Amino acid sequence: MAGLVGFFTIAYIIAVNSFILAESGIPLEGAMIATILISFVGCLLMGLWANAPILLVPGMGINVMFTYTFVHSMGMDYRTALTLVFISGVIFVAVAFTKLGAILNRVIPQSLKVAITVGIGLFLIFIGLEKGGIIDRGTSSMIALGDLSDPKLIATVLTLLIALVLFLRNITGHFLWAMIAGTAIAALFGTLPDGSGNDDISLASYGDVFAAWSFDSVLSMAFIVGTFSLTMVTVFENIGLVQSHTAAAGRPEKAERALQATSLSAMLSGLFGSSTPVATAETGAVIAAGGRTGLSAVTAGILFLLSVFFIPVIQYIPDNAIAPILLIIGGLMVQNITDLDTSDLTEAFPAIFLIAMIPFTQSIADGVAVGFILYPLLKLASGRAREVATPLYVIAVLFILNFAVYLV
Repeated sequence: MAGLVGFFTIAYIIAVNSFILAESGIPLEGAMIATILISFVGCLLMGLWANAPILLVPGMGINVMFTYTFVHSMGMDYRTALTLVFISGVIFVAVAFTKLGAILNRVIPQSLKVAITVGIGLFLIFIGLEKGGIIDRGTSSMIALGDLSDPKLIATVLTLLIALVLFLRNITGHFLWAMIAGTAIAALFGTLPDGSGNDDISLASYGDVFAAWSFDSVLSMAFIVGTFSLTMVTVFENIGLVQSHTAAAGRPEKAERALQATSLSAMLSGLFGSSTPVATAETGAVIAAGGRTGLSAVTAGILFLLSVFFIPVIQYIPDNAIAPILLIIGGLMVQNITDLDTSDLTEAFPAIFLIAMIPFTQSIADGVAVGFILYPLLKLASGRAREVATPLYVIAVLFILNFAVYLV
């Protein structure tokens, strides 16, 4: 029962992740199959290897990083980005199965970890506003309020109100119900998609996604920086989530194996054709429903696999049904800013600039780079160089070299 509750709580990810990946050039139906398969395999790994009630599905924020940073901002095609995801996953496996995880967790400042989450949250809000038609990018690339008479904007606002009510009242499966309501509203306003999908399930498009790797650019500075940034985000987000979930389930001893299962899933995501999975926050619903073992995760995984039969229906979900979910999840991530200590400016300023640069540059990698460069520089300038771990200086130098390459 806990696995069933968990599935309906997180089932929205099939549509949301697929539509975001499709904007990178991945065929929509292929993106849906990839999302379903990595969620199925991830949950099975978590249940059978770690015996923990944690759901592993493609992470919100990381999928945005895949499409808008690696593909749109850095100019990679989706095949190169999938190669990056796979290599990042291999590094994550090395971290999870050795003591590297504890070392990295110790040397990276808490202020920068918090800032990454907040910055990605703001980026999600920006994308949600744009996807829902609430803001519009004009011909001069200036951002302005959307056309208030646009049916798409009106449908988004109505859906957002419904989504907020369902979320605040903690209705089981709130995002899934919000998507259904948003699709119905779009039908009333005549803004449903034209029908890009077929009535039958076809695996043909998935052939362009599975193991669709391209190693042509693996030695480029952009690829190296992208791999490092994705690994940083993935490792620290999952360390925090896994520790939190296993503690909430009363099984803290399962944290190590749960992180290992997460890392294996991250590596396989590049093979299956999806962005990296995370130990999703919706696991809280599983634990609240009584989930304490891997049976919950396995149950949810099997339900993910069965959902492949609903792909023809999912393809008709409109933007106004997706945008409110991005806005709410982004808002939840931004709440982490309360964990930022602003009393020490050498800690606060790098974090604030990192947070600002992610949405303003529309690049998570560039925002992370700015924060990781400023942190040791400000510590040096204030005579507190010893507070910075040596690996952090190395990371800062690598980011500076990356920017220097672009200038040249």
